[in-house]
Amino acid sequence: METFKPITHTDIEGYTARFDENPVWKAAALNLSKALLCESVFDPIKAGYLHNTFSHEIKTMPVTNQNASGRCWLFAGLNLLREVAAKKLNVESFELSQNYLAFYDKLEKANYMLESVIATADRDIDDRTVCWILSSGLQDGGQWDMFASLIEKYGVVPKFAMQETFQSGNTGCMNSVAGMLLRDYCRKLRDMAAASAPSEAVREEKGRMMGEFYGFLAMCFGRPPVSFDFEYKDKAGGYFVNRGMTPKSFYDEYIGLSMDDYISLINAPTADKPMNRAYTVKFLGNVAGGREILYVNVEMDRLIEAAAAQIKGGEPVWFGSDVTGKFGSRKPGLWDTGCFDYETALGIKFGMDKTTQLEYRDSCMTHAMLLTGMNIVDGKPNRWKIENSWGEENGEKGYYVGGEGWFERYVYQAVIHKKYLSKDILEMAKQAPIELNPWDPMGSLAY
Repeated sequence: METFKPITHTDIEGYTARFDENPVWKAAALNLSKALLCESVFDPIKAGYLHNTFSHEIKTMPVTNQNASGRCWLFAGLNLLREVAAKKLNVESFELSQNYLAFYDKLEKANYMLESVIATADRDIDDRTVCWILSSGLQDGGQWDMFASLIEKYGVVPKFAMQETFQSGNTGCMNSVAGMLLRDYCRKLRDMAAASAPSEAVREEKGRMMGEFYGFLAMCFGRPPVSFDFEYKDKAGGYFVNRGMTPKSFYDEYIGLSMDDYISLINAPTADKPMNRAYTVKFLGNVAGGREILYVNVEMDRLIEAAAAQIKGGEPVWFGSDVTGKFGSRKPGLWDTGCFDYETALGIKFGMDKTTQLEYRDSCMTHAMLLTGMNIVDGKPNRWKIENSWGEENGEKGYYVGGEGWFERYVYQAVIHKKYLSKDILEMAKQAPIELNPWDPMGSLAY
């Protein structure tokens, strides 16, 4: 291995002299002493076009709040479904229980992790896949196909049937403790495999672990309802009740969407992922025996075209993007590459595009939301209306705006109903998917 070259005191003297000779850097230092970096480079004049007026807009309900948790993908999915239920029920507002699905997501993820450890028990502890499985722990994040698997297996319930708890909305400490418990389970299972324990004994021990973990979740989230009475009033004030409903019967009667009708389009313009192909990700999922992660990689203009078609059809779009703060401001509620001028403000040139940001791990999908509107100029959207799940304090009562440049560079996934997709994309989705490694950027989860 080549010897690393250290920084010398002479180097430091040169760096300091270079700084002192640069008036842009010295001015930026004054500015940055009083404000966040992303706020300091914000140009409100350029952001003027990002107003809340849209040529195409879907009327949707007030935003929800995931609080201090990483459940955005569940919130976005349930916000999509509640619009369907609200229309059937003829109600002004409605919310589905995020805690209900979060409980089963955690339970299923625990099972998936233990099954993954059993499947890789013959590998060394420092095997890269084993390290990835163990490091993942029990996090909040997820993907569309993970959401679909939960819906198909467990259905949904109204929010009143399983309310939020303190732990469901503040998951950091709970996740840490759950990860510690699960890794201890993993250690025991690997030790049993190393000692050549019979598979029946391994399975029996895993069953005991899962029962204990269910108890841990029930202490934190409460126990999910098996049945409930559904009572509501419609817009006209009429009272209705449907007794003895189950989560599955509620879904079938008041929502009824088929998860098979939706396809995840992604835009990953890297050399290792040819366009117009289907992909999956190894060891990524939550429900064992449920859906595998499935993407179709398409050019950005095709993803935009499909998302626009669905909005024109009156249906919101579940989508995943990077919102880590490079080109966004929470208070006004906007994301746009054109109105955050780092190069002018800092006097530093940034050279990566979407491809190299993925390749060099500078960006990936981090958050899922809903597209609920767009503004068309010369046949193409120049801004998008976004239903977030961070409460009503920022943006337009919690609704954000995404600019054209940001959308093309930082949006990675959009889930589209088959009726808005071309025949060739539908055929691509039927391909045997190319398997990606778990640590691939397209294996990232939304939080």
